Amino acid sequence: MGENDRVYLVAASIIATIGIPGKVAPLEKTDLKSSSENGNKDGDIIVRKIKAFLDEKAIPSEKKNLILRTLENTLTTENINKIDNGETQLKRVFTKIVDDLGIYYKIGLTTDFTGKLFNEMYGWLGFTQDKLNDVVLTPSYVASLLVKLARVNKDSYVWDFATGSAGLLVAAMNEMLNDAKNSITSPEELTQKEIKIKTEQLLGLELLSSVYMLAILNMILMGDGSSNILNKDSLKDFDGKYGFGKTDSHFPADAFILNPPYSANGNGMNFVEKALSMMHKGYAAIIIQNSSGSGKAKDYCTRILEKHTLVASIKMPIDIFIGKSSVQTNIYVFKVNEKHHRDDIVKFIDFSNDGYTRTNRKKSTNNLKDTDQAKERYEELVNLVRFGKSKLKIFTDKEYYEGTIDPQNGADWNQTAPIDTKPTLADFKKTVSDYLAWEVSTLLKQNIDSLGK
Repeated sequence: MGENDRVYLVAASIIATIGIPGKVAPLEKTDLKSSSENGNKDGDIIVRKIKAFLDEKAIPSEKKNLILRTLENTLTTENINKIDNGETQLKRVFTKIVDDLGIYYKIGLTTDFTGKLFNEMYGWLGFTQDKLNDVVLTPSYVASLLVKLARVNKDSYVWDFATGSAGLLVAAMNEMLNDAKNSITSPEELTQKEIKIKTEQLLGLELLSSVYMLAILNMILMGDGSSNILNKDSLKDFDGKYGFGKTDSHFPADAFILNPPYSANGNGMNFVEKALSMMHKGYAAIIIQNSSGSGKAKDYCTRILEKHTLVASIKMPIDIFIGKSSVQTNIYVFKVNEKHHRDDIVKFIDFSNDGYTRTNRKKSTNNLKDTDQAKERYEELVNLVRFGKSKLKIFTDKEYYEGTIDPQNGADWNQTAPIDTKPTLADFKKTVSDYLAWEVSTLLKQNIDSLGK
């Protein structure tokens, strides 16, 4: 079974087993009878359940047909519906998914669901190594950080040009819905705003069809912001317009969030240049290999600075993608549509110690532990980027530095606080005392040696 088919089977099985209380009963393992009767094969039963689910979710018909068509192609193939030892391969796969992965969607859907699921499925799905490196999903707490750095609120229009499983858009949607709840008192007005956020204020593009299906699944399960998740090449085929609904209107993006594929040009700075060029205002926060800011994407970086301002450069922990990738990443924050001047202050923050300790134990239920004020450090980081040095509390002067870059250089985005190399009186005293201690120990050793003779 190919990689894509495996993803589609997982997505189909989960949609079929979620159900909608009082309207669509979740599909149970016992509902699959492994019958050879046309129209009542296991694949047909799962397709019917998915259709009932999507109908109740009131998904745009074009999107619904696309999902059904994609999943049906896999679910109705003869091979997986063939009966062997009284059971179809499809039933065996469905049973395995429900038994092995069920816990991940029974424990409450509040954050990037398929992100967690996808990380569990890496070995199970059998992706090739190259594809794994390009589909490294952003941890949910980093996704939330990007959303805050891009200043997302209930009125934002947020897009992501390499959506993956839609984890960043899920984080944005959560932030927008929370802001709406905290600031809108009228229940009717809040309901309308929530609908608008989910259907009109989020847009994502994903080229890999299997990962795209995970993004759709994610947003459907999160309450449905799937309307404008598009299976398109954001660099070649996207014209900036809505994919569903207001298809003649441009999406008025004012917040851009991104974790691009590593293999893309300039480590992914090509996505940044394209997205920012289609925006008129707002902020962007991207997590990317830091070599892109130290010379590997020099041409992209200089072109970006001709139109946009680099606000902050944040060095992230080396093990943030532990188990998937060990490259050094930085978060770059931009102010959109405002040229970067030589005297503009850039906030350089060393966030190598983010307060979390990470492990990569397969059987562990929690590989992320807050061991040094992680929550407070993330909060302070957001405040430092927005308001500057006055918010410095936990971080030291060695970790927070305000400096400038040369907009025509393009390789000076990863600076650190200058180290004062001028020796102090204390340094001199320590050097003298170290020398004297060495001198004394040498004399004593010589005396002991001469006595021994």
